Amino acid sequence: MAPFSPPSLADYPIQGIDISHHQGSIDWKKLATQPNVRFAIMKATEGGDHRDTRFAENWRAARDAGIVRGAYHFFTFCRAGREQAQNVLTTVPAEPGTLPITIDLEFTGNCGKVPTREELIAEISGFLAELKGVYPGKPIFYLNQQFFDQYLKGNEASFPEHYLWLRSIAEEPARKDCGVWSIWQFADNGTVTGIQGPVDLNALCPSQTAFSDLFGTLAAQ
Repeated sequence: MAPFSPPSLADYPIQGIDISHHQGSIDWKKLATQPNVRFAIMKATEGGDHRDTRFAENWRAARDAGIVRGAYHFFTFCRAGREQAQNVLTTVPAEPGTLPITIDLEFTGNCGKVPTREELIAEISGFLAELKGVYPGKPIFYLNQQFFDQYLKGNEASFPEHYLWLRSIAEEPARKDCGVWSIWQFADNGTVTGIQGPVDLNALCPSQTAFSDLFGTLAAQ
């Protein structure tokens, strides 16, 4: 099997990182000088009461450095969606010029419950109903191919309208599907100047124009 090659800036000109408190203290000014750090999606909340200890600091610093920001919520399957939404509302400022709220949907690090598709749809719908009108645009769903196949494949219309952020660190997603997915997480062990240790790396679908007002003109494929 040929080794996986990360996407080039020529093919994917808008690239960025996602972070949490695990990255420790970040030098945002150094990050801002790098062409592959155009955006940063940062953990804000988890479940009904957990807040990332570095979110407020990172949120302000990324803005001051001129990096496009987004916030993500780790969605637990053992707490009502509406309760989790209140945690987001009290933590994430509603500010212009940011990416939509991301919902992190995965079993890794979650509670032991495995919801049915109907339960998941109901809880996500309740979560988003509480956030309606507060944050810009439809939400971003972060998930891997396995989670997509188990819950969304063939049933996407049953879920609230969303953008898709796909984790695929072993291979490049089919380019013909670029547009079905909006963001691709291609590495969980990347390195960038300004962060000590590994960091997740991401690329924006080149044909994704919904965020063009944040990044300027995007290269169309």
